[in-house]
Amino acid sequence: MSNVITPHRYSVDEYEQLIDTGYFQHNDRVELIRGEIREMSPIGDRHAGCVNLLAHELWQRIAARAIVSNQNPIVLVDSEPEPDLALLRFKPDFYKSGKPRARDVLLVIEVSESTLKFDREIKAPLYAEANIPEYWIINLVEGCVEVYRRPSAQGYADVQTLTAGDEIEIPGFSGQPLSVSELL
Repeated sequence: MSNVITPHRYSVDEYEQLIDTGYFQHNDRVELIRGEIREMSPIGDRHAGCVNLLAHELWQRIAARAIVSNQNPIVLVDSEPEPDLALLRFKPDFYKSGKPRARDVLLVIEVSESTLKFDREIKAPLYAEANIPEYWIINLVEGCVEVYRRPSAQGYADVQTLTAGDEIEIPGFSGQPLSVSELL
């Protein structure tokens, strides 16, 4: 007999029940990733400023054609991540009737400083398996934007690194490029 205790893996429904019953405090920063409840890193000034800038720029460019979701959950099979930003298909009720699912997501953006390894090694495969069409990591550590496209169960088939001087197109909104220099 082994003395190893297997940690409990939560389903999305169980996690939602914990939220609904008030198990977490209002200021708890957690997310469900592959059945595990994980504490999220605190948000620093550069990170917050970058998220604010991105939200502002995306909102200006897409207006009423999509929804810019800022640090809100997306429901996946065994996860409920809270990306820094997500560009969602427009829905008249703004998802009041239920959190967005993978099929509702056009783009996920994570701003990375202290979470770069996690965003590359855990979140990129998670989003690819969920068939999120495009994933960006705003890499504040290395001063670049990592763009992941063409998702599959094996990961993203197309990965590009953009640097200062490059522009990046918002998926589904051609002609509205963002300057990588501005984002960093």
